[in-house]
Order: sequence, then C-alpha cells, then structure tokens
Amino acid sequence: MGVQQKRTRVCTHCLFTGVHCLPKLTHDTALAWTDCTARRNGKMGVVTTAVAQLADMLPQSETVQREWEAVVGEAGVVVDTVMGSRLLFWTVVLTAVYLVYRLLFVPARYRRRMHDVGYLMEPDQSRVERANEVRRRRLTGDLPPVYPNGWFQLCFSRDLKPGSAKQVHILGKEFAVFRTESGKVGCLDAYCTHLGANLAAGGMVVGETLHCPFHGWKFNCEGKCTDIPYSKSKIPEQAHTTSYHVHEVNGHVLLWFDAEDRDPTWYPPELKKINNGWWWSGFTRHYLNCHIQEVPENGADVAHLHYLHGPGLLSGTDLRDTHSSRFEFVKHNWYASWAPVEEPGKKHLSVLNLVHRLSIFGHELPVMDIKLTATQVGPGLVYLEWSSFFGTGVFVQTLTPVEPLYQELTHTIYSSFTVPQIVSKFYLIGEAKQVERDVMVWNNKMYRKNPVLVKEDKLIAQHRRWYSQFYSENSPTLSFKKDDDLSW
Repeated sequence: MGVQQKRTRVCTHCLFTGVHCLPKLTHDTALAWTDCTARRNGKMGVVTTAVAQLADMLPQSETVQREWEAVVGEAGVVVDTVMGSRLLFWTVVLTAVYLVYRLLFVPARYRRRMHDVGYLMEPDQSRVERANEVRRRRLTGDLPPVYPNGWFQLCFSRDLKPGSAKQVHILGKEFAVFRTESGKVGCLDAYCTHLGANLAAGGMVVGETLHCPFHGWKFNCEGKCTDIPYSKSKIPEQAHTTSYHVHEVNGHVLLWFDAEDRDPTWYPPELKKINNGWWWSGFTRHYLNCHIQEVPENGADVAHLHYLHGPGLLSGTDLRDTHSSRFEFVKHNWYASWAPVEEPGKKHLSVLNLVHRLSIFGHELPVMDIKLTATQVGPGLVYLEWSSFFGTGVFVQTLTPVEPLYQELTHTIYSSFTVPQIVSKFYLIGEAKQVERDVMVWNNKMYRKNPVLVKEDKLIAQHRRWYSQFYSENSPTLSFKKDDDLSW
C-alpha cells in the first residue's frame, strides 16, 4: 500500500489537548501505530517524533518525502508555538507572584545618592557632573559649625553581626566598628597605632578583640592593645588607639561626638514597642548637599508645608512641575506646631505636632488622616510616631554628617501588626517622595545667618536659638582657602 497524496493538516487543537490526530493515511496499520505511539508517550513534541518515525517506514519517493517533511516541519512549528506560549505564561505568573511576595513580605530598601535627585539638569551633562558643579558654585553663606555635638548613626544593628567589623566614614573621619562574639559593640579610630593599617579593612574579630590585618595586633573595645602575637616584650603603653562612646538603641548603633571631648550628657530614649514586636518594613536613604542644620530647621518652618508639600504625590518631586494644574484635584493639608522642651534634663528635645489630611476635589478623606508627633532628639535623631486608620507606627530618622556639607538622611519605619506591610511601605515611599521635594531646595540653597523673617516665621528664629546648644567653642567650622576648595 502507498500513502495517499492528499492529506489533512495537523490539528493544532489536538496538540494543545494532548489528543494526537495525525494526517489521515490510507495505510491503516501505520496510522494506528503512529497514533498509539503518540498517545503512549503523552508528552508535547511526541507527534513530531512519531511522524518522523513513520516516514522512515513508508516508500521513499521524492513526492512522499517532500510531503512528509512538510508535515514534520508544520508539527514542529505548532509544538514550538505551544511551548513558547506556555513558557511566556508561566514566566508572567511567577514574576507576578515574586513581585507580590516582595511587596507584602520583603522590607523596602530605597536609596538615592547625592546626584540622583534635586538638581536642574543641563544638556550634555551627567548627574554627577551637575552635582559637583552645584557644590563648587553655590554660595555657602556664613555657616554655623559643621559638626554639632550629639549622637549620630554608624550603622543598623542588623548590619553588624557578632564577630564582624565594618569601616564607617562619618564626621570627616574613618571608624572601625565591630561587634565582639559576646555581642558588645566597639568603635575605634580606624588606623592602627602601629603602622597605620586600617583595622576594618580585613581585620578580624576573634573573641572580644579586633585583630589588625597587618601584623595581628589585638585591640579591645576600649582601644587598648591586649596582645602582639610575635613579640615577647611588654606591650608599650602607647599601644592604644582612640575609642569612642557608642550606644545601641532602637535597631541603630550610634556614635557620640563632642568637640570638647566630653562624655555623653544625655542618651536617646528607647522605643519599647520596636523591641516588643513591631514590624520593620524597610528604610529609605538620601545623601544631601547642604549644611546639617538645614534639615531639622524644616520642623519649625511650618509655612513651607502647605506650599512645598501640599501638591499631591502624583505631581512628582521636580518643583517645576508640582504645581501643575493637571494634579490640582489632589491636595495634602497640613496642620502643625513646634516647640522646644523646657523640662530640666530634656532641653535637647523639641516636639513637632502634625496632622495630615488628604483631600480629593476639595473633599477630605478621613481614612487617609495621619497624626504625627515628631520628637527631635539632639541634632541627628528624630522619632516620628504616627497613628492612622490602619494602626500605629514610627519613623526613626537619623541625620549624619559624612563631610561638612554632605549629609546622610535615613528613615526607618516600624509599625504595629495591624498595619499591612503594603500600607507601611506606601507611607515609607510617600515620605521619601515628600523628602525629595525638600532635597531639591536643600541641594541648591545657601544658608542665611540673618534671614528676613515675618511674624509667621517666628518659630524659625526660636528653632535656631534652641539648636545653637549643640555647638561649642571648638566645634569644627569651614575655612576657605581657595575659590574651589572648602576645608574645615
């Protein structure tokens, strides 16, 4: 028997469902064998294999051969199409599942470098070039001292595991921060008193000491050298390095800085709810091109809230667009008051009370109300405790001077178990976008020692008097050597 010249096309429906109907042949035995083979294998692609095997069994005339090659090719295209469609489908599904998982369960990490936001870009100029140009050209004004006395963040507690060390650059200095195997945190001048090796660049923590990576000298948390492994002589009395006061609280490792080298006069309070089960939903970090005092002064500048932060988040962070008429239907309404704490022993504190209400087409939505109490704790730490329809939480804000006009601003959010993770992250990113509007102002402004103020600005003058307590006689200041060089 021969194969009929006329045959039907491969049924794509059967390929999808797994019911394999092959081209109809007059050779009933061959047809039964092929169909049986396809059904027995029961996998995608077996139709093509069965047809190819059957072709080898039939008479090999040129006409039959060409027709069989066409059938095999068509079946292969269909199978490839099906497999490609299934691969695309599962790729989309798994990607969606992964994104939902991250949104609901993975803490947010949102970082912006100094050149990422806050500049008016020029054609043919990179962001880095623009940021450097603004730093070089900007008038700094008559600046206060660049490093106030107080507590500043070194790192997050979770980033310093027992037996680990890390290098941290803040306050214009290099520090070696380490955690001993018992959990104690130490902070030393990064450079070894022996030959100047960086203790954190390859240094190991063994037991309760940090080992220098160069010769193995061992230093404890107080900066004292406890062992020189290759020496049998007495350890020199000068074999010690500078150690610094550290305080670990609310998931942060903080360093005490005082220009007069005095011991800490106050400590940041513990927020017990953070340590008693509140959820950590992530953090944001921005690097700023400004003086450190500009940032906390915002708390007393209540007039700027309506103008700068009133437009809805949909209008973005570029201040040239935020007042666009396209987004006027959404408004953030702010009601604020600020005052220093006068209680003895707490004069390093100030409090900002803030109520936020969202309105759409002029109608306020109570479900979006947020009440905040922001407690400024010295120059570099703020606790923004909030309550909303969903529950309560807190932003822990740290502000750390990296260099004289280079600040690291971090917001970490914790919330009660009643607040869905997606809501906490929405608050966190919303806060970040509002901050980036301030960043555009901070990055491009100069500091005015004697500003022209109106009656409604009286809190700004009051804040400056309160903040001045963090400066002392030897607080470092900027000196100008050349037009293009700032040194301190």
